Amino acid sequence: MDDLAAYNARVTSAPALPRPVILDGDPGLDDAIAWLLALASPEEVRVLGVTTVHGNVGLPLTTHNAGVTLALAGAQVPVHAGADRPLVRPPLTAASVHGDSGLPAADLPEPLRAPEAEHGVDFIIRTVRERPGEVTLVATGPLTNVALTFRLAPDLPALLREVVWMGGSTGGGNRTPAAEFNALADPHAAHIVLGSGVPLRMFGLNVTMQVIATPERLDALRALDNRAGAVSAELLTFYAGVYRERYGLDGGALHDPVAVAAVLRPNLFDMKPMSVQVELQEGLNLGRTVCDLYGVTGQPANAQVAVGVDAEGVFGLLLERLGRLP
Repeated sequence: MDDLAAYNARVTSAPALPRPVILDGDPGLDDAIAWLLALASPEEVRVLGVTTVHGNVGLPLTTHNAGVTLALAGAQVPVHAGADRPLVRPPLTAASVHGDSGLPAADLPEPLRAPEAEHGVDFIIRTVRERPGEVTLVATGPLTNVALTFRLAPDLPALLREVVWMGGSTGGGNRTPAAEFNALADPHAAHIVLGSGVPLRMFGLNVTMQVIATPERLDALRALDNRAGAVSAELLTFYAGVYRERYGLDGGALHDPVAVAAVLRPNLFDMKPMSVQVELQEGLNLGRTVCDLYGVTGQPANAQVAVGVDAEGVFGLLLERLGRLP
């Protein structure tokens, strides 16, 4: 992994904007808001397609919710269903946080188009090979699709511009005391991706739990007076109860929008290169991302890890961009 200055030079240099991206995730309410942020930013990113994965809810629902999210933005973007289960372990869901449907809101449109027949992993491989060195893969769920891509196409890590992942943490977890949900939902996939040599930026709970959808921020979303703002506020209101009860926070955390914000505005984050490993042994620490913050292991860095965030800047960007949508 390059040092931070070299890495930033790589990911902020050519190709010219808009930067081609693939959105991979498990919507899920904060995935949906993250994808709306990307779709509302056509000057900076061109969404080539979205790929869905098991996670917050099962794959049929995450795929349907992807179509709903695109319809909210009025975007005609292909949806490709991917992996319906982890590589090794049984599936894990987060319906208690995201609701049984994954998108607990009333005023939701139907998808504008059916999912594509091509599997999500095949779509990623084909698209990246067509655009070597150009595509950013923004992953906001378990890394199963990404890991399968790298196993089936070992050339892909060198052909991707970068992977931007919302997952893990430099500290504790949220699904267990040790593990963040996306890492725990498929730790073996995270292990493969972190060991692949792909340029990787990681945005974990240590920063995402600082970007909170407070009541004042929900009011600002509602004041946008558009459907995207109203739905986002409704989703985050549902989310807020869990965060107040479990974490004592004044609203839900905007985990996945942080990853998209990092593509659009990398200057909103403080990053540090470090070695990151994933615990694969069954037990209390399964799925923990072990981040060598101080370089005590002597292992080379395999990720640029977010250690600081401008939370006001992230929310301000989200608010401005969602205001552009229908």
